[in-house]
Amino acid sequence: MTETGVNRDPVRGSGRLVLVRHGETEGNVAKLLDTRVPGLPLTERGVAQAKSFAARLAVPPVRLYSSVALRAQQTASQIESVTGVAAEVADGVYEVQVGELEGQNSDAAHREFQRVYRSWHLGELHTRLPGGESGEEVLERYLPVLEQLRDSYLLPGSESRDVLLVSHGAAMRLAARELTGVAPPFTTNNHLDNTETIELAPTAGGGWTCVRWGRYTPPFGYKVEPKADDPMG
Repeated sequence: MTETGVNRDPVRGSGRLVLVRHGETEGNVAKLLDTRVPGLPLTERGVAQAKSFAARLAVPPVRLYSSVALRAQQTASQIESVTGVAAEVADGVYEVQVGELEGQNSDAAHREFQRVYRSWHLGELHTRLPGGESGEEVLERYLPVLEQLRDSYLLPGSESRDVLLVSHGAAMRLAARELTGVAPPFTTNNHLDNTETIELAPTAGGGWTCVRWGRYTPPFGYKVEPKADDPMG
């Protein structure tokens, strides 16, 4: 995990990388562990959430990306329709792959997912979901995409506009924990609702600082009770 105590001051003159959780799907409603690509589409409510998110943006992003998952692409498409910014697909930023737990919604399946997922946030990234990914594998595919976006669009003196990446709650939280040092139990207990964001600002020396996590802003010492609903958030 990223060490605490490093320079966390945002670089002036740069935009933010805004990780956006996709809109609602039937899988979210049914509390399914739905991670396999392409996955389920948005509900009507999910489409409305995406449009509402886009309408609240003060300034259109400089670039708009999504994961390859159908729900993420559909969310980005609705943001494109409001902002006029063309949506593109980024490889490697799909949801944590849960393997043998795929499609399940039982309490036992949720407990097993949370057990492994929480262990990643405590530094046990080698632990693997049954038939699925380890935390190391998730970060190995996910983090390089964020660094590429930083190097391409978020350098000092750039347009100072944000880059939006529509992605997935569990993967987003793990990546933000790794990059910024925001620690559990905040990172494990604070699930993200559909279309909530984690916002990362570049810092000097190639690092990141978290400037928003869902409804919260720094410092992230809030006591958040664990939530049993929508485990992928």
